[in-house]
Amino acid sequence: MQPEELRNINSPDTEALWTLVRPRTGEQHEVQPTTRGNGSDVTAVVKCKNGPVFVKACRNRPGGRRASIVRERLVNPSVRAVSPALRWHAEDDEWIALGFEVVEGRSSDFAPGSPDLPAVVDVLGRMRELPLPDEAHDWQETRWNRFADEGDARLFEGETLLFTDINPDNLMIGDGRAWAVDWSWPTRGAGFIAPACLVVQLVAAGHSAESAETWAADCAAWVEADPRAIDAFAAATLRMNRAFADRKPDSPWLSAMATAAQSWAAHRGVTRI
Repeated sequence: MQPEELRNINSPDTEALWTLVRPRTGEQHEVQPTTRGNGSDVTAVVKCKNGPVFVKACRNRPGGRRASIVRERLVNPSVRAVSPALRWHAEDDEWIALGFEVVEGRSSDFAPGSPDLPAVVDVLGRMRELPLPDEAHDWQETRWNRFADEGDARLFEGETLLFTDINPDNLMIGDGRAWAVDWSWPTRGAGFIAPACLVVQLVAAGHSAESAETWAADCAAWVEADPRAIDAFAAATLRMNRAFADRKPDSPWLSAMATAAQSWAAHRGVTRI
């Protein structure tokens, strides 16, 4: 069964989930499915006796979804300065679920001239100061390694806790503050990687590569990075996005990301692709 079907609160497939979390939520008055958390089987805002609460859950089966939800649970105490707090978690043989505080906000706007961009950059800057939890020492960032030139993957290593799933939906804007949500795969690596991911997103949203890097330059991790490391990452990012777009040629957003990565690589003079 597909995740979209599992989001239906009236589905018999989710009955066991709501029974599992009821000791934490109390009486459940209303469940509003959300479109956030595409790597989960269920995401919903639950209005309840002990709420409201944002519930994120997946089937308790070995694999990537379960692994990501476990990482998100483990990392939450270290990221609450920039993210909603985890209030509880629940698990049985069928489901594993997280219950987060509900924050009032909306998706950010990455377009040129958007008033959201300073808050987005501020959140990324504050991420660099987050403590690296003990568990994260085993979460080395490797997703770009196979797309890097020989010997360049070492340039992506570091001791910074990384949030790389940067997109408008995961950077939420509220009244006077912003949050990074959906820490589904935090890793340990070089601090410049998060601002670099923002650069590609900004180019995809309509910025020139030069303008996008100007925003990244407000992040200390970017300014302090070796330009050779950023060049190597730009090359790996282009190869990665091309591979994803080639694999799913009918996905316009993958094609758009590949085009954005190409523009960024060209701006940096990266030609060894």
